[in-house]
Amino acid sequence: MSSTPPGSSGSPGSPGSFISSGAAGSAGSSSFGRSPDSVVVALRAAGCVFAEDEARLILSAARDTEELAAMVARRSSGLPLEHVLGWAEFSGLRITVEPGVFVPRRRTEFLVAEALAQTPDASVVVDLCCGSGAVGAALAAVLTGVELHAADIDAAAVRCARRNVAAYGGRAHEGDLFDALPADLRGRVGILAANVPYVPTGEVGLLPPEARDHEPLVALDGGGDGLDVLRRVAAGAGDWLAPAGCLLVETSERQAPSAIEAFEAVGLVTRLAVSEELYAHVVVGVRR
Repeated sequence: MSSTPPGSSGSPGSPGSFISSGAAGSAGSSSFGRSPDSVVVALRAAGCVFAEDEARLILSAARDTEELAAMVARRSSGLPLEHVLGWAEFSGLRITVEPGVFVPRRRTEFLVAEALAQTPDASVVVDLCCGSGAVGAALAAVLTGVELHAADIDAAAVRCARRNVAAYGGRAHEGDLFDALPADLRGRVGILAANVPYVPTGEVGLLPPEARDHEPLVALDGGGDGLDVLRRVAAGAGDWLAPAGCLLVETSERQAPSAIEAFEAVGLVTRLAVSEELYAHVVVGVRR
């Protein structure tokens, strides 16, 4: 299971730091008062790797002892910490994350940084496969006066993204990839960020319970080799990108060569960006 602190990225589909849901239930009916030690003990007994950090966040969020007990019980049952809190930290922002919505991973902050470095003057941004809309919000927080659109096939994700992009004048759309976007965006997109699902179908069952039990399968399962959605995005990107606009997609080290081939096959000038610190791999393709 993931051994990363709260808010960090684990595997392509691991939102938190939970060893096993087998110990869950020990905290469900306990009365904690406001004692940090009692919360830490309950979380540690349930298998939370970073119990002290999580206890601090839960204690700061709970409005009373009843809510505190309920939050600890939900976390102890295996619910991702971000779903318990109702938010995730991402690129310095507090992103609303509702139950059933994909939790933004810390490693994806590298995709945001690469997008800003590649196209620092982008005036139109699209966050495709947006989940909570964290990537789009993070980009819009830096780019002045940007036109922001987020899109996802999952209705719950779109509702959540709508809340997160509203502060930047952004719009959220429901639909299958480019079908969700307004037609007048064709040929105008400066940054097309697509945090596509890239876990191979056969490996979804190996993900931590927090991901496979509490996040939508459509946000995790990338098909046989994990690259089905990536290839579809690459194939359609050229119609939407502005001249010198860029497409950025996160992938794994193992999948990166095939992802690069998919970008190059459609004529994008392609490079691979790697962050050793975040163990992040982002394929960047620029329209000629």
